[in-house]
Amino acid sequence: MITRGANKIVGGLSGAFFVACALWTLFSALNPGVMASENQAGPLVFQLKLDGVIAPVLANYIDEGLAEAARRNAALVLITMDTPGGLSDSMTDIIHHILESPVPVAVYVAPTGARGASAGFLILLSGDVAAMAPGTRAGAATPILMNGWFSMPMDEVLRKKINNDATAFLRSFTEKRGRNPQLAETAITEARAFTEKEALEGHLIDIVALNQDELLHDLNGRQITRFSGKTVKLSLDNYTLGEFHLSARQKFLVRIVQPDVLFLLLLVGALGLYTEFTHPGVVAPGVVGGICMVLALYAMELLPVNFAGVLLIALALVLFILEAKLSSHGVLLVGGIVSMLLGAMFLIRSPLTPGGVSFGVALAATLPFAVLTVFLMRLVLKSRKWKTATGKEELLGSEGIVTSPLSANGEGMVRVHGELWRATSKENLPEGTRVRVRRVQGLKLDVEPLAAAGK
Repeated sequence: MITRGANKIVGGLSGAFFVACALWTLFSALNPGVMASENQAGPLVFQLKLDGVIAPVLANYIDEGLAEAARRNAALVLITMDTPGGLSDSMTDIIHHILESPVPVAVYVAPTGARGASAGFLILLSGDVAAMAPGTRAGAATPILMNGWFSMPMDEVLRKKINNDATAFLRSFTEKRGRNPQLAETAITEARAFTEKEALEGHLIDIVALNQDELLHDLNGRQITRFSGKTVKLSLDNYTLGEFHLSARQKFLVRIVQPDVLFLLLLVGALGLYTEFTHPGVVAPGVVGGICMVLALYAMELLPVNFAGVLLIALALVLFILEAKLSSHGVLLVGGIVSMLLGAMFLIRSPLTPGGVSFGVALAATLPFAVLTVFLMRLVLKSRKWKTATGKEELLGSEGIVTSPLSANGEGMVRVHGELWRATSKENLPEGTRVRVRRVQGLKLDVEPLAAAGK
């Protein structure tokens, strides 16, 4: 067990480190998102941004934005989209709200280089207006069955069942929108993707616009048919743009389900719990580590986690601990670093997150983690050899000198650490004899001569 003084030092350093990590995470994630204020001089165009993996958090954000647009009597809701896809349930929720929105909705894949893939493709086609910027693409909407931690293989019957359900859902609104359902279905059945030019020529989208201003200019005065069959003429002269941002809570949850953040949460959580177990009573690392682990588990429910990546990260932690215990000349340390880097690379792999954990983040997090783990374990092992610096245990083995002669089984006085103590001995000890403390009994010491102690 580590001594109290060392425990306070390690606890202070560890606590400061983990509190800093927690504050960094909160300040980076809880960036306040508020709706831009505007003096509404003309029709209001309400802008929402659908960026990243489509998950319950973004579905909730779109739902709230559509409701706010209706409350403010907006002329148009513009959803700017750049997504690799996401969860089917979240996609369905967004589409239902778009179809039921009392305000016309334009879905726009932008800027250049953006994509509306997988679930994003169906959301694009569900809008009253579907638009894409030059240099964008959409499609590749074949469903993939996942349960959060693992991708699950599908047999032929199950695959047909899921694909047929998805194509039927797609037809249910593309036909009423006047788009090409046969071509749209190939995005599901053949995983086909389309450039903006191909989508326009195939009657999947309505407009190709270079930017937002050009899109709204082209839409001004256009007559569109709503999902209910009602025709509406868009009047966007001198429009006012109002943006609806993610709330602080939504930004925090969206940040958590990023591969890089998941990897960092796993490392901080593991290091925090490891510090608490090796240095009981420090508290702060254990609290922060526990919170990070729970947040990591939440993200792992939404992301397709490769179990091999988790095992490689766990193996790396074991190798770091063994490096502190064994003399491997750095072999175990290097092996642990390689194992953790491979674990980071394997941790997330799916069509939704093709990049997974970035190598830069993996390397920048692995090296400090390895150093801290080895350092903490070596400190624990070294502390087991340290002599207690306080209490009666401190006196055991201490040397002193007899100031008042001791008779066998009698009492005398000795000076230890500059203090006078009553003492007993099994043999006669004259004044001036050098002695060593064998035992402490209350306020009395049991001593023996140094000559006998050294035998």
